[in-house]
Amino acid sequence: MPMLSHLAKDERTARMVLALIGPPNDTVTGGLLMRVGAVELITLLERDTSIPGLDRVEAAVWRDRLRSAAHPDHVASRVVAGDEYRVLIPEDFEWPTALNDLGERTPYALWTRGRTELLTGSLPLRITVTGARAATGYGVHVTDELSGDLVESDRILVAGGAYGIEGSVHRAALTHGDNTIAVLASGLDRAYPVGHADLIESIAHRGLVLTEAPPASAPTRQRFRDRARILAALSGATIVVEAGFRSGTLQTAREASLLGRFVGAVPGPVTSAASAGTNHLLQDGRARVVTCGPDVVRMLGENTSTPERNVIRQGAPHVVLPNTRVF
Repeated sequence: MPMLSHLAKDERTARMVLALIGPPNDTVTGGLLMRVGAVELITLLERDTSIPGLDRVEAAVWRDRLRSAAHPDHVASRVVAGDEYRVLIPEDFEWPTALNDLGERTPYALWTRGRTELLTGSLPLRITVTGARAATGYGVHVTDELSGDLVESDRILVAGGAYGIEGSVHRAALTHGDNTIAVLASGLDRAYPVGHADLIESIAHRGLVLTEAPPASAPTRQRFRDRARILAALSGATIVVEAGFRSGTLQTAREASLLGRFVGAVPGPVTSAASAGTNHLLQDGRARVVTCGPDVVRMLGENTSTPERNVIRQGAPHVVLPNTRVF
């Protein structure tokens, strides 16, 4: 595979190549990337020499896994196709260093469209608001009010661009201002869901759209699960407005808890299946009650000294949530 090392001529292009051939959220690849850097990692992939931190069997398994996806001509064409987007790596000023809290699970790179300066503010300025696709009228109403309050408090709203609660988050943010970030589970050229293509395009022009998935990447069940860690890490707090007992949005709450971020939930009717997940979070003490934007601002005000350029937290508490599924 000589062409891979030719493509990976610097840290940026090497990370782009790695994102094309390596699975995201992979602690083995991520750990190696932290130890040797992306250029050397690609070199190690091509050779059969020893790999730092891996024994011979582990190294062979890792190489076989990445080499199976390493088709140089295909990789080269996709690297070129990505030139129309801004690619951020940890060395860039706009890189959201809050993602470094993920340690070995930190994204290799981010493809972006829009205002990357939204990533440079302090951690408490960004708030992730999420919820189920099958939102009720109650959930949409609360989301609109909550999001409006937060935007008027100069907060940046982060969500996944999905139907239901997340779509309401972005629309409210665009109505009250332009400070919103959509984190996709697909490539920037394959906006998902398709029904929100116009909304995502508006966010790209007025706010920011980003993804760890290279161009031409389709959204998959695993990519949705992997995206949860980015949604959680980007913000000082994650607020779940409405979620069923096994909603995939609870994965974002779990990731936020593991990172030591604030988690809030909006209580809902006990008769509503759409609020079973949020009510359970509150009942078990894994989230704080949120009824309006000022609740979130006060919650974040308890730790306003949290720096944006922080270090990886060690020994974050493990939180167990109900089995979740991705919608």
